[in-house]
Amino acid sequence: MSQPEVESDTYSYLGPAGTFTEAALKLVDAAAGKPWRSVNNVGEALDDVMSGRSVGAVIAIENSVDGGVSATQDALARIPGVRIVGEYLVPVDFVLVARHGTALADVRTVNAHPVAYAQTHRWLEANVPGHGHIPASSNVAAAVALLDAVPTADAAVAPPGITDHHDLAVLAESIGDNSSAVTRFVLVSKTLSIPERTGSDKTSVIVELPADHPGALVDMLEQFATRGINMGLLSSRPIGDELGRYRFVIDLDGHVRDERVADALLGLRRFSPRVTFLGSYPRADQQETEVSLRYSDAAFVEAREWLQAILSGEPDAPDAG
Repeated sequence: MSQPEVESDTYSYLGPAGTFTEAALKLVDAAAGKPWRSVNNVGEALDDVMSGRSVGAVIAIENSVDGGVSATQDALARIPGVRIVGEYLVPVDFVLVARHGTALADVRTVNAHPVAYAQTHRWLEANVPGHGHIPASSNVAAAVALLDAVPTADAAVAPPGITDHHDLAVLAESIGDNSSAVTRFVLVSKTLSIPERTGSDKTSVIVELPADHPGALVDMLEQFATRGINMGLLSSRPIGDELGRYRFVIDLDGHVRDERVADALLGLRRFSPRVTFLGSYPRADQQETEVSLRYSDAAFVEAREWLQAILSGEPDAPDAG
């Protein structure tokens, strides 16, 4: 006899402690005071949500320097039933750490995750000339490896605050090449309820193009352009079944309960062989969406009522004014 599923109040994040993902989870009000579970990859985080081990998971989906996070985008397309219910922005900067007693002049090799290295290499080239780079599996793993009995590197690129968790010395702070770099994280859940619209919202979908033909991408983009909808993200990912077939991860300004967004999704559904609705949720930057009068809810409602009157046999009323 199967046991009833126990509702979990745990939140999953890509760990270990000290990662940027943990910093994003600290911004989730609902996770305050709840147990947190460290996982190794996006697939494990989403599996926690689908299996009920966690009520939600925080995962990175976009970086202002490197663009969309392909592992997250592919996982969201592959695993049905999850919804994005919130987003969080975390500034990305790095420190250079080493074992106590190591000076910057002593550093010859640097351990760093490839993405972190790409975002700090100019600083490293200027301040640690001729250094060697040893790739690490994560930002925290790069720092932890320095504590091995025989470390393979002299220093590591790590997130700020790493010394709160590990006994290391900071050789340099703010070594990121782009001081405005930001990573966008999303909170995913299995809940099907959609957060109420706030006027500062975002809607995320995944859309597959139909059979490849000239203008197919333009046909998809017209679903948004003709309804006055701005796209904050348009990222292509191969579907994988054959060469030349792509799906698109898209962020739209607006909420699914906005008339223009709902109408665009209906257009996408008619156009595409597969549309995955990932969710509508409040924007992290709280920037309000500006909508011209012809794309307002009132304009869509008036147009629909006008057509209904025609179908009902009512005379076409002259325009006001």
